[in-house]
Amino acid sequence: MIVEAQVCIEGTKTAVWTAITDIENAAGIIGGIKGIEIVEKPRTGLVGLRWRETRMLFDKPTTVEKHVTQALRNKFYETRAESDGFVFLTTFRISEIAGGVTLTSAHGTEPRTLAAKLQTIPMALFFKGTIRKHILRDLNDIKAAVERK
Repeated sequence: MIVEAQVCIEGTKTAVWTAITDIENAAGIIGGIKGIEIVEKPRTGLVGLRWRETRMLFDKPTTVEKHVTQALRNKFYETRAESDGFVFLTTFRISEIAGGVTLTSAHGTEPRTLAAKLQTIPMALFFKGTIRKHILRDLNDIKAAVERK
C-alpha cells in the first residue's frame, strides 16, 4: 500500500532540504514527532543516518528505528523502517514550481509476515485516509517552518 501527499511551499529547494534533513531537530518542526534519538551518523552525507523516532499513534507512544537508504541533495531522500512484520518505506521528494517548490511524501507499507499480510486489507480500507492526513499534517508543519524563515 502506498499513500502519498504533497504541499506547495514558498521557498527554495535548499531551504526545504535543510528543513527535511534536520532529523535531530525534527520534533521541533513536526508536531507529530514526540522524540528523536540519533543512533548512528554517517561520516558524510545523509545515507546511513539511523534514528529512533517516537510518535503518538492511537493515543500511545510508538517508537520505530529508521535509516536513510538513498539521498540526492536538494532532490530526495528515502528511509526504511521495520516493525510488527511490516517494512515501511518513505520518500521525501522536492521539485521546483513557479514561486517555490513542491514537497511530496510517499509512504509505502509492505507486509513481510503472514500476520502482517492479513492486516493489509483492513489497513487499506480503513486507515489509508488517516495515514494521508498524518502525512499532510507533517508536510504542513514543514511548510510552516520553511515559510517562517
